[in-house]
Amino acid sequence: MLVAYFQGIILGMAMILPIGPQNAFVLSQGIRRQYPVMVAALCAMSDAVLISLGVFGGGALLAQSPVLLQVVTWAGVIFLVWYGWGAFREAFKPNPDTFSMDNQTLHTRYRIIATVLAVTWLNPHVYLDTVVVLGSLGEQFGDLRLWFVIGAVTASIIWFFSLALLAVWMAPWLQKSQAQRGINLVVGTVMWVIAIQLARHALSGFLTSTNIHLG
Repeated sequence: MLVAYFQGIILGMAMILPIGPQNAFVLSQGIRRQYPVMVAALCAMSDAVLISLGVFGGGALLAQSPVLLQVVTWAGVIFLVWYGWGAFREAFKPNPDTFSMDNQTLHTRYRIIATVLAVTWLNPHVYLDTVVVLGSLGEQFGDLRLWFVIGAVTASIIWFFSLALLAVWMAPWLQKSQAQRGINLVVGTVMWVIAIQLARHALSGFLTSTNIHLG
């Protein structure tokens, strides 16, 4: 039982740590001090749902459905390109004062909820990491799968709340114009790199399946 739980924590943390849309948005909301706890909670709850679906059978369904995987992937590519473009646009604004907290437009709670759900549920990496990878690993624990899920969800809770609170604590330094510019450049670059990788993977999968059918 404890082995399954701690395996879930370790593997869950390994999946969450790389920089992605979720982490970037949690970080940005913490810096802005706009509902950071709510954003962290939504990310953790979404991960809990996806991990549970993966471990209890959803991973096999997604892995065996090339069409569904293609749809999810291309929706994610479009979203990541759009999100990255927004970050680059903010980074290259001519007036650095627009990055100061006093001049930032506060986003409404509903807009923030919609965005955090989008960066989670429209990101194919989330499905691959939580549903497919963690799902296939969790299935190996048999009757102890529930403890693996609890461990992986624990990792999500620890990570997202720690990231949000750390961003709030470091906000006085990170909200400076040059820091904001650098953060937006990094976020935009990461989003576009992920989008390119996903597009190449989707095209490769499509061409492979087409060749199989033609053959």
